[in-house]
Amino acid sequence: MPSTSNIRLSILDQSPIRPGATPRQALQETLALAQLAERLGYTRFWVSEHHNTHTLAGSAPEVLLAHLGSHTRHIRLGSGGVMLPHYSALKVAESFRLLETLFPGRIDLGMGRAPGADRLTAYALNPSNQFNEKDFVEQLMDLQAYLRDERVPDTIHEKVMAIPQAATQPELWILSSSGQSGLFAAHLGMAFSFAQFINGKGGPEAVRNYRERFRPSPELAAPLASVAVFVLCADTEEKAEELRAAMELQLLRFGKGQRGAFPTSEEVSQYQFTAEDRLHLAHNRGRVVSGTAAQVKAQFEQLAADYAVDEIVPVTITADFQDRLRSYELLANAFALVPAA
Repeated sequence: MPSTSNIRLSILDQSPIRPGATPRQALQETLALAQLAERLGYTRFWVSEHHNTHTLAGSAPEVLLAHLGSHTRHIRLGSGGVMLPHYSALKVAESFRLLETLFPGRIDLGMGRAPGADRLTAYALNPSNQFNEKDFVEQLMDLQAYLRDERVPDTIHEKVMAIPQAATQPELWILSSSGQSGLFAAHLGMAFSFAQFINGKGGPEAVRNYRERFRPSPELAAPLASVAVFVLCADTEEKAEELRAAMELQLLRFGKGQRGAFPTSEEVSQYQFTAEDRLHLAHNRGRVVSGTAAQVKAQFEQLAADYAVDEIVPVTITADFQDRLRSYELLANAFALVPAA
């Protein structure tokens, strides 16, 4: 059972496009945040994959990771995650092997099977994608074979190899907001991260099932798990509540299929919540942690105990970039993070 006395913090960044900002600015802010995370002592910095979403700039994690890697020195970098059903296993293996060759020992390959977009966009990315579990598991097994340089007679792996060759491999993670993909991670001996920021219920049970069913692999001898959650940390309770209210309104809008810019505090104050809206707000509360540094630290310690993990991955989105930076600074100070030597 992992110890929660020394909680590690990582970051998942979705490259949000703030109100009035451009996609280029969003990507520049992702870089600035990655560099800050390295200076503060965060363990990993992951970037997400979204398509046909006008409020998020990150559509190609492998491209963005190459840029981040060239402007950082120590922090682990990864995808949170690559939506594997959109691509061939060989192409993903080669992209991340190339990243691992450029930045040895620093690359995480996090994968999911959700579309990361609407179904029409998913079809445009891969018209043959059926999003069924069997295909996903086969892709995961193919990916492992390519990264291991396996030569399996009478299969494609006998003659096709992923290049470039590398002395090390990216760390393999499966990301999920349900328990099913956690079982895939357990069966294949991969690490598992539960997305509580997407689904506020069932996470501890999913991680417990993963840990109980884990089968060691050549890459991972024991289960390795984390939990990702929306986090809004501020200097005062009032500021934290203001940030949380904006996040909750954005989640409410998203649930209604509205894909507008992240709301400002002025928009929140003018919004008229219906009785149905308030039910949705209550349903989403488990997806968001907020408060002062001391309050968030206490909630993180409880979260780590509930999940029996020692790594938490905050996801912070605000209408003002400085609020986003400050949230991560306060967290780092609260947990006394130490930058890599």
